[in-house]
Amino acid sequence: MNPRRPRRAINQINVVPYIDVMLVLLIIFMVTAPLISPGEIELPSVGQNLTTPTAPLEITLKLDRSILLRDRAGSGEAQRVSREALLAAVRTKQEKRPDQAVVIAADKGVRYEDVVAVLDLLQRNQVRKVGLLARSTP
Repeated sequence: MNPRRPRRAINQINVVPYIDVMLVLLIIFMVTAPLISPGEIELPSVGQNLTTPTAPLEITLKLDRSILLRDRAGSGEAQRVSREALLAAVRTKQEKRPDQAVVIAADKGVRYEDVVAVLDLLQRNQVRKVGLLARSTP
């Protein structure tokens, strides 16, 4: 007689069929998701905003190293100011409108050092909302 060896039980689970089922379900969801339209909702209405955005305070640095200050929220006229009087003028304008931003517009030929000096002056004296104004290229 030929003695047979007893078979050992496999102690691993075969997960390949489960992966196949998951991939089929994934494909079904991917195909049907764009077809399902979201439910129609009715959005509530709100009143109009009572505050209008404040136009920025513009500091212009010219090629001849002169500085112009223009309050677009006020008169809109540019006033020539010295570097020493610039900070006092900006603070006076921001006392009237504390949420008003300050933008620095410099001529293309102005030295980078001059722009950074004005920016540094404003930041060291806690003038908030300071930005740079640039022309966008098409």
